[in-house]
Amino acid sequence: MGNYPRYAIYYAPAPGSVLDRFGADLLGYDAYRGDDLPFPRDLTLATPDWRDLTQDPRKYGFHATLKAPMALALGRTEAQLAAACEAFAGTARSIPAIEPVVDSISGFIAVMPAKPSAELLQFVGDVTREFDSFRAPLTAGDRARRNPAKLTPRQCEYLDRWGYPYVMEEFRFHMTLTGRLDEARREPVMAMLRDRFSAIGLKTLAIDRVALFRQDHADSRFRIIQHCAVKQMQD
Repeated sequence: MGNYPRYAIYYAPAPGSVLDRFGADLLGYDAYRGDDLPFPRDLTLATPDWRDLTQDPRKYGFHATLKAPMALALGRTEAQLAAACEAFAGTARSIPAIEPVVDSISGFIAVMPAKPSAELLQFVGDVTREFDSFRAPLTAGDRARRNPAKLTPRQCEYLDRWGYPYVMEEFRFHMTLTGRLDEARREPVMAMLRDRFSAIGLKTLAIDRVALFRQDHADSRFRIIQHCAVKQMQD
């Protein structure tokens, strides 16, 4: 059916970790198990429309994009992609670490780095290049959905080259918690999420995992089908 299944390579926190539970509980979806979760009761009492506010990110599960969703190129298989993920994770490399904060990006609220990280850009650039041979070319419809008229010339160039406009220096690491909110609504929701994030006490986050997500068809959610810890390069 069409260009499905689609696959994505994302950063996802280790299953059962404090950050994994934070994101899964807020989105109401566990991408490791493919299960719906009840929202925290205090959250829905304070924000009755929370399910609606999180509808968009719930489809993808709690994650940060490393390689955007793609259909597989002709001749490529899921088993080959999974093996490539294992090989990437098994190759010793420098593991970027960030100071995670809750902030807004393009109207969305997300967990993101407090400041830019050249090491993180290098890591994500490696993923972008390493897995591009698995990506089927963009269709005209795929390209149109990215609304190229609103992209910069560099972003359009990256869209055509890599299938996604926000790569290399255009990349912004973010783990989305809400859909796009107008400023009046966004500020109180962000204050609430900052308080909840502060309560988990996470001061440093190592981007030390790659997870392979699969989406079976356009209306289905993404689910983790493989996850690997990345091997740390020794000093």
